Amino acid sequence: MQANKIAITSAPIAPVLAERWSPRSFKKDYLLTQDEALSILEAARWAPSANNIQPWRFAYISRVDPIHKEISEKGLSGFNQAWAPDASALIVVIAQINLPDGRENTGRHYDAGLAASMILVQAQELGLHTHHIGGIVHGEIAKTLKLDDNHEVLVAIAVGKVAPAEQLQGPAFEREIAPRVRLTLDEIIVHGKP
Repeated sequence: MQANKIAITSAPIAPVLAERWSPRSFKKDYLLTQDEALSILEAARWAPSANNIQPWRFAYISRVDPIHKEISEKGLSGFNQAWAPDASALIVVIAQINLPDGRENTGRHYDAGLAASMILVQAQELGLHTHHIGGIVHGEIAKTLKLDDNHEVLVAIAVGKVAPAEQLQGPAFEREIAPRVRLTLDEIIVHGKP
């Protein structure tokens, strides 16, 4: 059982965007191919970047990677530990804090977010699904990945093939089958009318 997750929009948008949603139920027996993984990361590499600084870095952690268990058990918080390890991979999005001259890069979060959004779009184009995971233990992930003080963990992204919602239980199942909702354009446009 899966609810229709195609976005109901007030104006047409690209199918790859309308069909994108964030499942929690992933096929436990599916692993991304090398071509799929490279394609997703390549899309992120070509994201827009202020002054072409490209402050983003990624840790690609396949379900068969030796550190996957440690990231899943210590780096994911709450009920994310119950569903996220089933995804084919976890991609940790990391930002470089300082510019080469030592000044803080105040645009790093925006740029890294743009790169992360490209991961979602490319994965969807390949018939995969993603789910951003904000419920993480940043320090534990940074420690496991042996990051230095100039790198900060921002978010993890679960990526894989969607599985039936019945694989989940309780609130996770309810969220999985719920219809997608968004604020209206009138609620998010603060000035001007298209």
